[in-house]
Amino acid sequence: MKRVVVGLSGGVDSSVAAYLLKEQGYEVIGLFMKNWHDDSVTISNECPWLEDSNDALLVAEKLGIPFQTVDLSEQYKEKIVDYMFNEYEKGRTPNPDVLCNREIKFDVFMKIAMSLGADYVATGHYCRKGTIIKDGKEVYQLLAGKDNNKDQSYFLCQLSQEQLSKALFPIGELTKPEVREIAAKLDLITAEKKDSQGLCFIGKVRLPEFLQQKLQPKEGVIIEIPAEADIYNQEKPSFTSEEEEFAFESRRIDYLKVPGKVMGKHQGAHYFTKGQRKGLNVGGTKEPLFIIEIDVEKNIVYTGQGNQHPGLFKKALFIANDEIHWIREDLALKEGEKMEVMARIRYRQPLQKATLHQFKDGMYVVFEHPQSAITEGQFVAWHWNDEILGSGVIA
Repeated sequence: MKRVVVGLSGGVDSSVAAYLLKEQGYEVIGLFMKNWHDDSVTISNECPWLEDSNDALLVAEKLGIPFQTVDLSEQYKEKIVDYMFNEYEKGRTPNPDVLCNREIKFDVFMKIAMSLGADYVATGHYCRKGTIIKDGKEVYQLLAGKDNNKDQSYFLCQLSQEQLSKALFPIGELTKPEVREIAAKLDLITAEKKDSQGLCFIGKVRLPEFLQQKLQPKEGVIIEIPAEADIYNQEKPSFTSEEEEFAFESRRIDYLKVPGKVMGKHQGAHYFTKGQRKGLNVGGTKEPLFIIEIDVEKNIVYTGQGNQHPGLFKKALFIANDEIHWIREDLALKEGEKMEVMARIRYRQPLQKATLHQFKDGMYVVFEHPQSAITEGQFVAWHWNDEILGSGVIA
């Protein structure tokens, strides 16, 4: 009998995942991960993890499976929180949920599960795993969940073949309403529970306040760049190579020399992210202001009016070699090769037509249509049909 450790989060998805595994004849152990208890960084006095671990315990009792809590807050702080602050200080915007899966659930947590003699680790993610045989070897595929509305494969875009070989996603074939229905039939306490929002670890904390407790505020200016600025209407230079052209398409525009208008003040450029609209507290413009660029060195936030402002759009992005990750290692591009794919630069974005071009120092993702708010530090993931082939950190 194969043993599976399921990450019980105290939510409905992982509860039903545990039930399905038990039905399929696995020996199931429930494990709750406690990831955060730094009382110096909280906003609310609600303590979501206590309530969640209690719900997870009640679910385990109901399903008749052994349950324990593991405290991963040390590893969490080091691998996720510290990384996030470093990225924000550099003016990049990390994705803690993608990292949490790569570094915690399918690494630290997986090692604990294996030490308990588990064959697999299971989570309540809406995605599926496929297995194909290629050149006599088993190759694992990460596939989108059946529920288009809830597909969470993007958050797992950094997993490796090794991690996938030991992963199970029991609810990947179901839709959210079906999952809730199963939980209601079983009378599980989590059946009606709302989906958790926000960071996968800090519960009810809002990110800017979280950052403000760690990154020192420093006052700077908010500048508006007009949509008709010359920089957007210059003729394209002529290029001697594709690589040169893509570098131009994906470049950061230096707005220091572009005439703009001071619109207000901010408390630190590192609190903001590209494409952001809320939180600027600047009024009086015809259309809302969107952030088009952040200069952390000079502490300036550049904005433009409206979501069609030319400063928001780019046709290409770059990924440095050490930040390219192929789930399908067998399909990895060699220098000079290219591949047509469908790609997305954020969770829930509809897939976009793009071409990957691998060069000596890294890879360009060149989109058929310009994309809004391509953000450094976020992940771009690329697909064939409903399979994620790989992902990378936007440079």
